[in-house]
Amino acid sequence: MNKRFLTRALLGLGLAILAAAAYVNYINLAEAFGAGPPHYGRTTNMDKWADPIPFLLAVDAAAVAVLVVLGALLRRLRRG
Repeated sequence: MNKRFLTRALLGLGLAILAAAAYVNYINLAEAFGAGPPHYGRTTNMDKWADPIPFLLAVDAAAVAVLVVLGALLRRLRRG
């Protein structure tokens, strides 16, 4: 298999994972803490409001783990 193609494919996959994690973070934080005064979900339904931070930490940890594996594959691919 062509090394250059595989390297670019892994880099593209890494960027896609990074973009997806950033998108999930942005959407969830915007929904939870909203920009509009007063945010209807936080004030009226406070008993049903859930903190998104633990979920986002899990998503970010999974994304970092996958990016570390991709980085190791890229480093191994460039050496050999």
